[in-house]
Amino acid sequence: MKYRKPRIGLVTISDNREKAHNELLPVNKQFEDYVVNTIHKRDDIELVVSETIVHTAKEAVEAANKMNAAGIDGLIMNFTIWVYPNLAVILARNIDKPLLMLSNLHPEHAGLVGMMASAGSLDQLGIKNYRVWGDIALPEVYERVVSFAKAAAVVSRLKGSVYGMFGGRSMGMYTGVAEQSVWMKKFGIDCEHIDEMEILRNAELVDKGRIEKAFQWMSNNIGKIHYNGAGLTEEKLHYQIACYLATKDMVKERELDFIGIKCQPEMGNHHITQCLTQAFLNDPYDMEGEKDITVVSCENDMDGGLTMQILHLLTGLPTLFFDFRHYDTENDVFVFANCGSQSTYYAARSDDYKKNLSKVQCFAQTPEFYPAGGATIRYMACEGPLTCARLSRKDGEYRMVIFPVEVRTFPEEKMKETSNEWPQAFIKINVTPEQLIDIYGSNHAHAVAGNVVNELIKVCDMLDIKPIVLK
Repeated sequence: MKYRKPRIGLVTISDNREKAHNELLPVNKQFEDYVVNTIHKRDDIELVVSETIVHTAKEAVEAANKMNAAGIDGLIMNFTIWVYPNLAVILARNIDKPLLMLSNLHPEHAGLVGMMASAGSLDQLGIKNYRVWGDIALPEVYERVVSFAKAAAVVSRLKGSVYGMFGGRSMGMYTGVAEQSVWMKKFGIDCEHIDEMEILRNAELVDKGRIEKAFQWMSNNIGKIHYNGAGLTEEKLHYQIACYLATKDMVKERELDFIGIKCQPEMGNHHITQCLTQAFLNDPYDMEGEKDITVVSCENDMDGGLTMQILHLLTGLPTLFFDFRHYDTENDVFVFANCGSQSTYYAARSDDYKKNLSKVQCFAQTPEFYPAGGATIRYMACEGPLTCARLSRKDGEYRMVIFPVEVRTFPEEKMKETSNEWPQAFIKINVTPEQLIDIYGSNHAHAVAGNVVNELIKVCDMLDIKPIVLK
């Protein structure tokens, strides 16, 4: 899967006094090289290193301009000796990116002193900064640097991105709608509204041979397709594929970074459900080969889609869109389901799409809710750790609930206890269900593989969002 590493600048700051700067230049260079070589060796960050060790105001401005031109996601200010704190302030005022103050621990030199004086100066000006000190080769120190870099990349890459809104509010859900001006002001995200009819119009224009090839790929790779002559027929599946390919093409043509599709009730009542789109755009593959992941939010849930985009930018992985369907008291697990689709990657969490799709079955959509029909993407999520999260608003203020979980599996029959035709995950949380439900601000949950709790906390802090961590 494609993952774009954080692009982080590094500027070493020095003493403004010419004699001190010149005499300690070898020390500055030695520790800068140590930091750079350690980061390069681990290869988690794309590092942009300043050509100059900054010791004058003019050099600080020039370094900032070069970092801006390099398109960095965040900046590390490196402190090895005592520095003039005004240099850090000038640098920070000319770079509108997250800032990390980094100092080695060395008793012969006053790097920590310089860092604290500089960080305190930024505090006085209201410039947010993060601090890491110690030997960067130590895992606990290095991981804090990487955690900052990943969070900074998320915040940086949200700015200037475009959310494609296919349709408006779905089924009366206030939680699915966000104020566009707030998104631009807080996150730097533009919202492009596109009528759902554009999906249907463009579906008619998709090459029939392309649709047939995709149909054969699904027929050969999906574990089982349960045609029933009504809600799910070959004709309806062809139509769903056409809608998916049309939406995929529009995402590329309109340069959309992530999208939401209203779907309900119009598509499900009168045309076809958009479950294939929700599955395959969120996947790193489809019937046309490997591809970039495009986050898709069901029911045009804007804050849900934004949560998923943050999780994706942090990890490069597919993300999940769930409903809080049920709490199983006997097995102490939540049943998180989706009303028809989710990324097929989580059927087996394999880099081989064939292994994932072999565990997927397609059923006809639930007729009482979706009379127009269409195929669902049904599977039981495989075992493994997830980080669940959700952006929501309480009295207009954003917050994010974050909770690490484990996915459990059960015999296939258990899926019939809720909606057998829908994808499901059995979620074991680390707090009581009351603790989660009492503070949670939506019916939707979102997740990504692994544990990114610390990174999400940093993202929230950078965006002035309250994190609520349950673990």
